[in-house]
Amino acid sequence: MLNKEVFIKHRKNVFSMMLDNSVLIQFSRKKEESDVNSKLDINRNYYYLSGNLEFENIIIITKNNNRYNEMIFINPYDEYKAKWVGAPLSKEEIIKSTGINNVYYLDSFNNVLNNILSQYKNIYLELPQTELDLPLTLDEIFANKIKNKYPWINIINSIELLSLSRMKKEPEEIEIMKKAIDITSKGLENVLCHIGPKMEYQLESYFDQAIKYNGATGYAFNTIAARGDNACCLHYCENNSMANEGDLILFDLGASVNMYCADISRTYPINGKFSPRQKELYDIVLGAQNEVFKACKVGVTTKDLNQVVIKYYQKELKRIGLIKNDDEVSKYYYHGVSHHIGLNCHDLAKYGVGLEEGNIISNEPGLYIQEEGIGIRIEDDMLVTKDGAIWLSPQILKTTEEIEAFIEKNRKDK
Repeated sequence: MLNKEVFIKHRKNVFSMMLDNSVLIQFSRKKEESDVNSKLDINRNYYYLSGNLEFENIIIITKNNNRYNEMIFINPYDEYKAKWVGAPLSKEEIIKSTGINNVYYLDSFNNVLNNILSQYKNIYLELPQTELDLPLTLDEIFANKIKNKYPWINIINSIELLSLSRMKKEPEEIEIMKKAIDITSKGLENVLCHIGPKMEYQLESYFDQAIKYNGATGYAFNTIAARGDNACCLHYCENNSMANEGDLILFDLGASVNMYCADISRTYPINGKFSPRQKELYDIVLGAQNEVFKACKVGVTTKDLNQVVIKYYQKELKRIGLIKNDDEVSKYYYHGVSHHIGLNCHDLAKYGVGLEEGNIISNEPGLYIQEEGIGIRIEDDMLVTKDGAIWLSPQILKTTEEIEAFIEKNRKDK
């Protein structure tokens, strides 16, 4: 687990961006009601501010004349709940683990908040942009209550503050993400040891076993295991087709450790050898990835990096005769090359702004040729530094020569 000092720093950073005479409220639940006390239901912004994984807690941060104050509301001990879902942390344990010294029970939240709102003009709530017909989030329901009862209160979306803060990773966060990446590497090696004609889900299972064995606490997202033209669907997730001799299979996957994610993609030959055509296309994708790596530096945007890929493909795809005109690239490459990574695979971030030191982003060019039944993506995670980018996943085999040599030496199902 990360030290509480990391989460104290997160809270202070968010506080520094708040307007004066403001209060920020952060719920640990995503939805108003849920039946299970599950880590999957923990709001990542709550975890970012506290390091706590309890289900119903609430954090309040206030800023008045630039004075900082914070408090957390928790459940008292309940013997019945303790038997079913475990006992909550005590006040003393909360103070020790989060560094928040003002701890109250949840039944006092409304009274405390009423007193706070009589003194403040602004309230920050997490109000993500969602579809109009989707159910209201817990924050949206709460915002409506505030509007009705305190119409003079100015409600501000906290997403921008949290996005800006979460983009920059602390050294301790970087180290835990490296651990998630290393576990992901072990999972992929286990896949390569068993590569061969199998169902997609069978090959996926070798990743599952290895990351759990090596200490993953979860998955960054649902694994994509896509053979042949299945890989041309970016978010293919059925994983129920037969991978045959001569196919390529694309894996997009990642372990998570204490909520922090890895996001890696690799494309492997089922029979252990790339055909000349497969190798030609694979090396073009790898070339694009290397160009993005060289271009990645402070001040560059992810949109800029995507243009690097497009320009590279315009040249290379003409060279091999796949396209004749520049605008044809979009037929074979139709996603962005980078996104931020952290507590979510696609982490909360403000896009369109220049990259900064401490940002961790993906580098994932791809080529998708439906008519040839080929989809290739190569994805690694990069740390932005003042001197450029650093690979966080250099241990994961990537060149066709490395992949073929490893399979030849280690494959168990020959």
